[in-house]
Amino acid sequence: MRLLHTMLRVGDLQRSIDFYTQVMGMQLLRTTERPEQKYSLAFVGYGRNPEQAEIELTYNHGVSSYELGTAYGHIALEVPDVAAACAKIRAAGGKVAREAGPVQGGATVIAFVTDPDGYKIELIERKA
Repeated sequence: MRLLHTMLRVGDLQRSIDFYTQVMGMQLLRTTERPEQKYSLAFVGYGRNPEQAEIELTYNHGVSSYELGTAYGHIALEVPDVAAACAKIRAAGGKVAREAGPVQGGATVIAFVTDPDGYKIELIERKA
């Protein structure tokens, strides 16, 4: 088994595509329109399956927001320099929810950013 993708329901598909491509530096990999079923999909990521897992952005026509609930945690991304990634994300219009710093009780440097729908994305520093 291997991880293929994570699906997030979004309230504005183009806004989310713009965030993940322009702010987070991902590529738009493919889109699917299902007008009869009233939904649209966009897959984004840093590479395609099978080498990389993807994020599936799902827009259900006519639904502009969702309750995130208390069960969802976050998506985690590896970056070589968390502080630099935060600065780049902020400069591109992204929202940094937790500044770069060590994880509680440890030394690993992390930060959190929030996408336009409120989903959290953890940045984890891993030096090459």
